[in-house]
Amino acid sequence: MHRRWAIAAACIALVASTASVEAGLQRGRGGGPPPSGQAGATTDLTGTWVSVVTEDWLWRMVTPPVGDYASLPINAAGRAAADAWDREGDIANGDECKAWGAAGLMRMPMRVRIGWEDENTLRLDTDSGAQTRRFRFNGTGEPAASSLQGFSEAQWEGGNAGGGGGGFGSFGRGAAGGLSVVTTNLAPGYLRKNGVPYSGNAVLREFYDRHSDFGDEWFTVTTIVEDPAYLTQPFITSTHFKREPDDSAFDPAPCFTDPPLIDAPVEN
Repeated sequence: MHRRWAIAAACIALVASTASVEAGLQRGRGGGPPPSGQAGATTDLTGTWVSVVTEDWLWRMVTPPVGDYASLPINAAGRAAADAWDREGDIANGDECKAWGAAGLMRMPMRVRIGWEDENTLRLDTDSGAQTRRFRFNGTGEPAASSLQGFSEAQWEGGNAGGGGGGFGSFGRGAAGGLSVVTTNLAPGYLRKNGVPYSGNAVLREFYDRHSDFGDEWFTVTTIVEDPAYLTQPFITSTHFKREPDDSAFDPAPCFTDPPLIDAPVEN
C-alpha cells in the first residue's frame, strides 16, 4: 500500500514535469537555439540494459489467461475487449506484436540497446519483439501514420550531463535529472499479452532515470498511460533495467504470444 501511495504521489509530480515537454520542445534556453539532444543530455542512457522482473511476474513473464486484468484500471469497454481477445485471430491477422506497442513494451522481459541515431534522435531497440523506438528532441521529425511505437517527443530534465539519478523511487528527482518522453500517434495495442487494450487515442508519458544501486548501474522508467477509451484513470508502472557490460546477450527475436498459462477465464 505504501508503494502505491508513493507511485501516485510521484505521478502528480511527473505529469507536471512531462507537461513541460510540449512547451519546451520549440524554444531554446535563454532565448538562443537549444542544444542538440545529445549535447544537452543530463544523463547517459546509452548502452545495453536488461529488465529485472521483481514484480507482476505472472503478468510479465507468461501470457495471462483471457479475462485476467487484475490491477488494471480498465472500464467496461476495456473489459469487454479483453474478454473477447482471440490469440489465434491475432496470429492470423499478423497482429502478434500488439503487446509490443509503446504503451506496453517496457514491461516486457527483455534487453534494450540505447544509442544516438543522430544528434537529436535517441534510439531504443529491443531484443524481445525486435522493436525500435525513436525519442526526438527539439521538435525534429514529423508524425507519420500511426504505428505501434507512435511518435515520441523528448526533453532532458534538470541536472548536469553524465551524472547519476536519484535511485529507486526517485522518479528522476536526483541531481542529474532524467529524460521525459511523451508519445502519441499510437496504433491500438495491448497493455498485456492477453489482449487488455489501449486505443489509438492513448497518450504515453515516461520518465527515464539512471542511478547507481547495489553495485550496479540501472535505469528506472516510470510509465503513465492515459486512455479515456479503455481506462478509468492513468495506468502507472515503474520498471527497472540493469546495465550490462556489452551487448553480447542482445538477441533480437520476433513477437510471439505464448499460449495462456491457464485456458479458462479468470473470475473477478
